[in-house]
Amino acid sequence: MATYSIGYDIGSSSVKAALVDTSTGEVLARVQAPQEEMGMQAPQPGWAEQDPELWYRYVIECTQDILARTQVQAPSIESVGIGYQMHGLVLVDAAGEVVRPAIIWCDGRAVETGARAFAGIGEDRCLSHCLNSPGNFTAAKLKWVADNEPDNYARTAHAMLPGDYIALRLTGDATTTITGLSEGVMWDFKRNELAGLVLDEMALDTAKLCTRVPAVGVQGKVSEQGAKETGLAAGTVVGYRAGDQPNNAISLNVTQPGEVAATAGTSGVVYGVTDKLAFDPAQRVNSFAHVNHDSGQNRIGILLCINGTGSAHRWIRQQVCGEHTTYDQMEELAASVPVGSDGLYFLPFGNGPERMLQNEDIGARLGGLNFNRHTRAHLVRAGIEGVAFAFVYGMRIMEEVGVDLSTIRVGNDNMFQSAVFAETVATLTGACIEVHNTNGAVGAALAASVAARGSEDLATAVGRQDVVVSIMPDGGRREDMQRAYRGWERALERALAEG
Repeated sequence: MATYSIGYDIGSSSVKAALVDTSTGEVLARVQAPQEEMGMQAPQPGWAEQDPELWYRYVIECTQDILARTQVQAPSIESVGIGYQMHGLVLVDAAGEVVRPAIIWCDGRAVETGARAFAGIGEDRCLSHCLNSPGNFTAAKLKWVADNEPDNYARTAHAMLPGDYIALRLTGDATTTITGLSEGVMWDFKRNELAGLVLDEMALDTAKLCTRVPAVGVQGKVSEQGAKETGLAAGTVVGYRAGDQPNNAISLNVTQPGEVAATAGTSGVVYGVTDKLAFDPAQRVNSFAHVNHDSGQNRIGILLCINGTGSAHRWIRQQVCGEHTTYDQMEELAASVPVGSDGLYFLPFGNGPERMLQNEDIGARLGGLNFNRHTRAHLVRAGIEGVAFAFVYGMRIMEEVGVDLSTIRVGNDNMFQSAVFAETVATLTGACIEVHNTNGAVGAALAASVAARGSEDLATAVGRQDVVVSIMPDGGRREDMQRAYRGWERALERALAEG
């Protein structure tokens, strides 16, 4: 009898789900809800919020869509796995009701809060224990609520990450993982325990944190209520949970030191695994526990995040090209003008503070515009090149920390589908880019099956994907790309100097 697993990818743009045959790795269905991108609210400049109930509503919609499309019976689905948008904060009361809208990953309100805590703890002490500054991560967001919304903080029974909330709705249990705690800067790697130095400095109540479960393992089982709402069978194992970037790495079978994954969705990320407790003293890139990290085997994910990637690409499509223009048509426009866009450049940093710029919020900028020479096609190419150049800028920081970028694995459902984008990144970094036929939802499904079946290790379970294409550096255009990149980098340095 065939058995199956469902993976969910809870993004800020949409919820994706995939049904996978656990014995063969075959993907039977991939679905998404909503079909158009989810909105986010910005009550003040630099803020970004979403309703967690909306995520769960789309989990229900995706689950029911998969069951209807495939006619697979719910009892045959032995496990579910959850990938989710990182660094968010969801607060629920003792009844499991949401206290306030979720403060999501790109919300910048807690930057100063995190900076004060970093200074109070001591920079060297904080980095050596937690590998990160509290920055704008989950602990800092929770402290912001405690300081600015004390009534909401007092009502809170559980402070959790977005994936923890989905697991709560499915199982009824409030749980989290070491991986999740580390992404919130609430894990002490030296002591292998909750980061008391951070939580004490912020005067946060540790009783509001959830019970820990393994990132890969039986985290709970779908409750009668969860089964009634979703159509899953009660007792289905929830067997995996990870933030979207470690989850994307898992979907690409990136589990061991020297392996690197990248994605360019709403945000852009490069994620490399090391066995060292490594960190960037300037905190331009960040270090978190990978899903297979434990006290006896360091597996640390070095993460570069760029907020304005897919969002910049979407903005250009909507505001420059028009809603009815497809991304394929944009690619044709970009390919019709030369490398460097005839001197037009775009800084794609219009989505809040950028970690790799040390939390500076310089905004998106378009420069070098000539009314007599530049066309819509130049604007499109400059936008795509601007995002690619931002990746290259960040990757050079990662190399300083010791990440090997000779081969980068990517999925087949983001900006790496753009030849202009992928060839620019490959040529400027010298890396071979392998495009794999997988996505985060598929990775979550396969990883969850490890907990339910118990017959495979993680690398074997997730190592079933095809390489669609390999993109090599273009030596013939390297000089032109390097010239364009240097001009872009000078523009970025001017913007940073202006503050």
